Amino acid sequence: MRSTKKLVYLALLTGQSLVLFLLEGLIPLPFLAPGAKLGLANIITLIALYTLPRWQDAALVLFLRIVLASLFGGGPTILLYSLSGGLMSFAAMVLLQKSGRFSPLGISSAGGFCHHIGQLLAASLAIGSPQLFCYLPILGPCGLLTGILLGWTATKILVHKNN
Repeated sequence: MRSTKKLVYLALLTGQSLVLFLLEGLIPLPFLAPGAKLGLANIITLIALYTLPRWQDAALVLFLRIVLASLFGGGPTILLYSLSGGLMSFAAMVLLQKSGRFSPLGISSAGGFCHHIGQLLAASLAIGSPQLFCYLPILGPCGLLTGILLGWTATKILVHKNN
């Protein structure tokens, strides 16, 4: 990909993920656990992982979205939890994609699950209490289900993009 075209594409993906993040904040969702969300911006992360030539470029899109989103609607705590969840999720998705054994649906569901593990790990370290992992039986299935939904959506977009 030429550098100008690549830069524009990275900016477009970052902007799209930021818009989805902000729109998600307008959706009232009565989840079982406090702070649980759909993670709509991760649709773009998955698309970036499949359309960019290097996983490092997709990581840049993720990192920029997390930093910008925390500036728009959060702070240092949101940044900490988003980075820990995002990096844990992204690492799992990259490893599964590189294995060549999983579809975007499987990769996304694993990413959703790992996102919660990363956030719980950060929260446990921040407050010094591993008891926060008792939320995993609630958050884990939420992450798997939203991961499946987001993976399905990303797959439909990727198929449409390739046609």
